[in-house]
Amino acid sequence: CFAAEKKLGPVRWEKAISDFEASDKTNPPPKNAVLIIGSSSARLWKSAPQDFPEHKIINRGFGGSQISDSVYFFERIVKPYQPKQILFYAGSNDINAGKKPAQVFADFTNFVAKAHQALPKTRVAFISIGPNPARWNNVEQFKTVNQMIKDFAKNDSKVDFIDVFPAMLGEDGKPLPDIFLKDNLHMNEKGYAIWTPIVRKYLK
Repeated sequence: CFAAEKKLGPVRWEKAISDFEASDKTNPPPKNAVLIIGSSSARLWKSAPQDFPEHKIINRGFGGSQISDSVYFFERIVKPYQPKQILFYAGSNDINAGKKPAQVFADFTNFVAKAHQALPKTRVAFISIGPNPARWNNVEQFKTVNQMIKDFAKNDSKVDFIDVFPAMLGEDGKPLPDIFLKDNLHMNEKGYAIWTPIVRKYLK
């Protein structure tokens, strides 16, 4: 499976991206919105418009994607919307596919560079890679990526690091068992309810 993904690269998401573009033609999204992009945890945040009623929300997450995929499709699923802010959640799939933290970090800085050049007024907020039972064996690499991006954000006035990681842990230091779907990977509504007040603090 991973070999096939590597061979096809971002092209494997062409249908998903084309579907977004078709939807945009029939139902043009609002300008000056908050754009949610990234992998499954971004895509599945269906309640975001209700969670943040004071903001216009566009969701362009596509499940299974890596940060590099959003870089590749930037001109098609980010730039056209002219968002005031980007909420980006990705990175778990990257590590799970064998990428090292340094590569994941480099992919994110590539995305930020594109955003700053094409959308100089747009803020980028990275939601930390969260812990989950299914990929607990990758947790130290997740922490490394999170720390690298956190340090990067300190030196870029238009980048925020939103740390949801601690709030997703129980007293035992392990992921809260009741905030995930049966796959122990993706969150249920309780998980997003934890994210919402943390993320709200960073919405401009």
